[in-house]
Amino acid sequence: MPIDERSAEEIAQARSRSATTLRPTVPALEARLHQPTPCLDHGFVRLVDYMGDDAAVVQAARVSYGAGTRKLREDRGLIRYLMRHRHTTPFEMCELKLHVKLPIFVARQWIRHRTASVNEISGRYSVLDTEFYTPAAQDLAVQSASNRQGRGAELSPEQAQQVLAILQHEAAGAHASYAQLMERFDLARELARINLTLSTYTQWYWKIDLHNLLHFLALRLHPHAQREFRVYSQAIAEIVAAWVPTTWEAFEDYRLGAHTVSRQEVQVIKAALAGQPVDQPSSGLSKREWAELMRTFGLEQGDPE
Repeated sequence: MPIDERSAEEIAQARSRSATTLRPTVPALEARLHQPTPCLDHGFVRLVDYMGDDAAVVQAARVSYGAGTRKLREDRGLIRYLMRHRHTTPFEMCELKLHVKLPIFVARQWIRHRTASVNEISGRYSVLDTEFYTPAAQDLAVQSASNRQGRGAELSPEQAQQVLAILQHEAAGAHASYAQLMERFDLARELARINLTLSTYTQWYWKIDLHNLLHFLALRLHPHAQREFRVYSQAIAEIVAAWVPTTWEAFEDYRLGAHTVSRQEVQVIKAALAGQPVDQPSSGLSKREWAELMRTFGLEQGDPE
């Protein structure tokens, strides 16, 4: 059961209060409050609270002379300017608080983003969920030959079923032992948990400002991010897009859909546009950098060695 689960009556009361509040509210987010978005087989992302909106970003940027009579079009232009030129403080004025249920191996990657406030359920005080993550057969793949932290080709159906059987057997056995240690031996929870697998689900509350949240999403929506993590990132991205649509549009244009180039790469692009010959040895780029630049801008084909 989710920690701090809200009843339908409590949710209705919260929405009633939001109708009379003096603080800015976003109708699209009010409708999402306390509604879990399923992730993986047993996980979810649930919006608990939020502060600010697109207007809060604009207000912070214009604090020196106030909002005045600026038009929505000008507000959009300002937000896009802030995003394009990597101004950060105005975006820090908005915050989001989420309740997340996720496998421990995803949580261990997630916690590396040290720019949020986190409070995780304690296995010393509470009995942990007797649920564990099992991948879908099509998500099982061999180790990538070119990416040390990625996946390559999918396993054959026969191999996938053998792997799933091993994963399910090991996780089910660990959870059965966890329950037995507490029930049969009355072993302390803090000790009984130590053999649980990384597929076990944990839960936490996670609060972060919009600037750091966008940086988080830029990394964890990337195709090279682990697939299971991307599922959670995509659920959060839907919340952010509904919360601050103008900021999200600018983020998609200037971060998600953009490419940063180095000084040497700028020179290569200028030369190519001018019709001048340029090659990898004279560019100052490594073979991998050259190949990535060629693929990104379609200048020519190349593969790193």
